[in-house]
Amino acid sequence: MDKENLLKKWLDNDLSEAEAEAFKALDDAKLYEEIVEEAQRFSGHHQAKVPDFEILDQRLQDKKAVPFNWMRVASSFAAIFIIGLTLFLFWNKDDTNTISTNLAQKETITLPDNSRVELNELSQLDYNSSNWEHERTLNLKGEAFFDVEKGMQFDVNTAFGKVTVLGTEFNVFTKDSIFKVTCYEGLVQVSYNDEIIKLPAGSEFVLESGVAKKSDIVVAEPYWLKKMSVFKDAPIKAVFIELENQYNISVTDSINTNELRFTGAFEHNNLNSALKSITQPFGLTYTIVNNKKVTINNVKN
Repeated sequence: MDKENLLKKWLDNDLSEAEAEAFKALDDAKLYEEIVEEAQRFSGHHQAKVPDFEILDQRLQDKKAVPFNWMRVASSFAAIFIIGLTLFLFWNKDDTNTISTNLAQKETITLPDNSRVELNELSQLDYNSSNWEHERTLNLKGEAFFDVEKGMQFDVNTAFGKVTVLGTEFNVFTKDSIFKVTCYEGLVQVSYNDEIIKLPAGSEFVLESGVAKKSDIVVAEPYWLKKMSVFKDAPIKAVFIELENQYNISVTDSINTNELRFTGAFEHNNLNSALKSITQPFGLTYTIVNNKKVTINNVKN
């Protein structure tokens, strides 16, 4: 059988055993197979139609009629390689890891460089792991504590601004209209609007409702890592909401919450102790119902 008919039958998948052996014996059989294989790969699925004989013959040309053009073949394979590489980079350019936490849930994340992130409840962290060795950048919603390994620049993007470090321990809180960055070790740079703030260890930056303030701190790590919630002159209603979140309970009260502001703390692993910490400064009483519901009243009630 001549080569043209043999190729046509091969393209139609209609070779007998003897013809298949004859096709494999062709000098350029491998080249035909590779081109058809690449055509199928980049068509989007494996059931794609292969070129018919006329198209294949036009691309390669019969070596008996025209001298084999290695430059042309090499260019074709170079184009195929570039297309394949482009598609690979396109599908892998956004290899994003997303970690989110629910109510009263915390997560510890170890990043590709062994930096550690403690993600607080109702928070979300996004980062690209495939590009981490070239760009240490994360996106944060909510609150997280970072223990960053020394190395290239490390950026935490938030809706309010960006935090930049090289290697340190710091906490970032972003919720409602509050943006708070606390540095526990090393040096942190906070960028918001067109402002740049340098935070050394033991200092804190707070942006609340558009008002910025920098102050000193005395604690060695965030209170929430110690399973405590801490408040300074906070509305008692906000304290009740935090209590509900930490213990997955509902709180009802018969007091005038607009008049009470709380400075203090409560722990996360003992409901009775937490309620005492909140109610005793105001002379309030509380009742726990089935560990799911709490009622808070004035003493006279």
